[in-house]
Amino acid sequence: MQDQKVVVITGASSGIGLAAAEQAAARGSQVVLTGRTERRLTAAVDRVRAAGHGREPGRFLADFERLAEVRKLAEHLLDTYPRIDVLVNNAGMHVPSHRLTEDGNEATVQANHLGHFLLSTLLRDRLRGGRIINTSVRPAPNARIDPDHLNTPAERYHSVPVYQMTKAANVLFAMEAARRWPDILSLSFHPGLVRTNIGEGTAFAYVFRYAPFLISPQRSAAGLTPLITGPAAGLRNGGLYAGGRPLRLRQTIFNPDVAARVWSASEDAVRQPG
Repeated sequence: MQDQKVVVITGASSGIGLAAAEQAAARGSQVVLTGRTERRLTAAVDRVRAAGHGREPGRFLADFERLAEVRKLAEHLLDTYPRIDVLVNNAGMHVPSHRLTEDGNEATVQANHLGHFLLSTLLRDRLRGGRIINTSVRPAPNARIDPDHLNTPAERYHSVPVYQMTKAANVLFAMEAARRWPDILSLSFHPGLVRTNIGEGTAFAYVFRYAPFLISPQRSAAGLTPLITGPAAGLRNGGLYAGGRPLRLRQTIFNPDVAARVWSASEDAVRQPG
């Protein structure tokens, strides 16, 4: 039985996002893809159309390093879709050296967390009764986050810890969304170590393209798609999932106090009350 859900997936022009879009379309969902480049997004739309047996997917170009483009994306979605059943906050990047966006935020935290925080907040009312799923990672044992200052200054910037911090912020965002927005099922998803284009043009990208232990985007998405299209029964609001099972999180970082502070810092960074 096909589910006919409206599913918005950011970062869907390649990797996990594209694979999940194809799988959701094959299950009957109306999929909306976002991406940063016209060429890749067009190719992705063709693949998702084929997977959905000719159903035309939605599409929108948006660079999450520009909050104005995130706002335009939200406006387009609100104008186009009377309901949105699932928002998959999947777009992400690894930035090798410190740089600021035009909005004044460090680029990694804006692309990986703040842009999705803003989009989710703008779509909040349209998502009532639906789901928000953040692509995150299983937190590293040494993961750290300053819940009051999400923007790392240049003198303390190291790309891998900052990337890990943004992924922790994704998990904390879902936790706090579950508390503030109980009428939306908010989850995080650990994709595993996946062969993707993240960090393209850097040494970091080489690892995520050629390391022999990596899994395919299709295999990773097979763990994400049930969170998108499957029943909500048994899913824990605010939880981080891997392989269909919730992961245990360290309470020293992943607790209600830190989650609330990350939310407040995110509001300040995007100037969007939630």
